[in-house]
Amino acid sequence: MKYLLLILVLVIAYMVWRNGRIERKGPSARAPGPAAGPQEMVACEVCGVHLPRSDALPGPRGRLYCCQEHRQRAGG
Repeated sequence: MKYLLLILVLVIAYMVWRNGRIERKGPSARAPGPAAGPQEMVACEVCGVHLPRSDALPGPRGRLYCCQEHRQRAGG
């Protein structure tokens, strides 16, 4: 009987310790946060890869590029 009580105390102590570790890591460590809303996707003028408009680099005549190299290659 005393061993059963000792095991029960150890299990409870382990659970309390584990919950404390999880909470210190923050909520993002357990589950992802709310997803951002949909973003407008655009295609790079050189390679055609699709990326969010906020990540695209603007070039001449309003064209958009995925990286600085492609913008320079197109003459922008």
